[in-house]
Amino acid sequence: GDFRRDPHHDCPRVQPAAPDISEVSFTRECGSSRQQRETAARPVKRILVIFGTRPEAVKMAPVVLGLQEAADRFQVQVTVTGQHRQMLDQVLALFGIVPDYDLGVMTAGQDLFDVTARVLLGLREVLRRERPHLVLVHGDTSTTLAAALAAFYEQIPVGHVEAGLRTQDRLRPFPEEMNRRVVAVLADYHFAPTPWARENLIAEGVPRDRIWVTGNTVIDALNLVAAQVAQEEAFWRDYLARNWGVTPEGGCLILVTGHRRENWDGLEDLCLALRDVAEHCPGVHLVFPVHLNPRVQQVVWTVFRPPRQAGHNGALVLETAAGSRLTLLPPLDYAPFVYLLSRCHLVLTDSGGLQEEAPALGKPVLVLREVTERPEALWAGAVKLVGTRREQIFRAVRELLENPASYRAMAQAGNPFGDGQAAARLVRILDSLLQEKPPWAAASALGKKATRAATAAKPLDYFPRFLQGLSR
Repeated sequence: GDFRRDPHHDCPRVQPAAPDISEVSFTRECGSSRQQRETAARPVKRILVIFGTRPEAVKMAPVVLGLQEAADRFQVQVTVTGQHRQMLDQVLALFGIVPDYDLGVMTAGQDLFDVTARVLLGLREVLRRERPHLVLVHGDTSTTLAAALAAFYEQIPVGHVEAGLRTQDRLRPFPEEMNRRVVAVLADYHFAPTPWARENLIAEGVPRDRIWVTGNTVIDALNLVAAQVAQEEAFWRDYLARNWGVTPEGGCLILVTGHRRENWDGLEDLCLALRDVAEHCPGVHLVFPVHLNPRVQQVVWTVFRPPRQAGHNGALVLETAAGSRLTLLPPLDYAPFVYLLSRCHLVLTDSGGLQEEAPALGKPVLVLREVTERPEALWAGAVKLVGTRREQIFRAVRELLENPASYRAMAQAGNPFGDGQAAARLVRILDSLLQEKPPWAAASALGKKATRAATAAKPLDYFPRFLQGLSR
């Protein structure tokens, strides 16, 4: 049947600024003048972008917007699977993206088998109907895995955005680590966010001329939303206070998230550690938007039974004798979440995306995991792995609250994930790849300079040198 989405959206959207690519040029390796002369004669290429979760939507939104702005060269279509529902839809509305297809796979109690099978079957009709020149997927979700496999079955080339992240532990994160490895085998084009990710792909046998280092598109999205939120600061301050009683000015705000499948057994320890912080660290306000996953909800609400007080609109508040407070909220939309992120003192999370976003805003991150597929932030000193044990979490938080030097070192470590121009680079690369010539010939010509700076770089300085290499 036809599952095209109703194009009517009445939500406000982010107004994207024109991408600044003055410092980054691919013109010499692409043959700029000839390319410009041939653009008008080149047929428009159809690109199908597929995603299903909120993080994917956030990170792919700048790519979709960039492709839409190049309508003379690309016809971009968006398919969402609905692996997430509420959390996905609000991101689409924020960026003004109206999907062409919505598979609506989410059901109560779904597991990995359900999601993967429904996405694979649902995409069969979409791919056969549209026959795109390229399918773009992102990251490591079940949607990503199934979409890449479906495109392979239809012999449609696959581009993998945010390729090459690895922990080298198949079960951490689960199932994301294995999803990424399988997609790397299925993909034809690999868009790595950092030189380290590129080296992982090369070590697995991916040809060098099929890998491009672009930066991470989440920084593009964060910059767009953070700029708009900053212009509307009074609105968002009032919005959080009115709806949930959260006032960032009311104390040292610590933003908390936790949802990863491999951490479910450690969720109780996390909750107990949060209570320890609230009871023993004065003047702290912990804000914990609780993920909608039923397992997460069950553990969190079991731990935080009385004593607690009812708050605004489903928020629950725990006040302590130390003058601190713990507020549990429903999941926040991306714009108010970015506002809280920009105003918080530090972040506790097991999220991959927040390990990228928070350092870009100068916020120290305590990662509630034993390993990370984003070690660049560890090398830079912007994040610290603290695991999921109650005592370790409490000690790490107290260290940052009580030791200004430790806090300052993390807050000033910098962002190793890019300059906010990843989508612009990706669009330019696709413009070259999808010319009427064998794809590997185009890939080889473009791949050399874009990764030259990565080969000699050390962990702490590779990204600035990478950007300098592109602009020469």
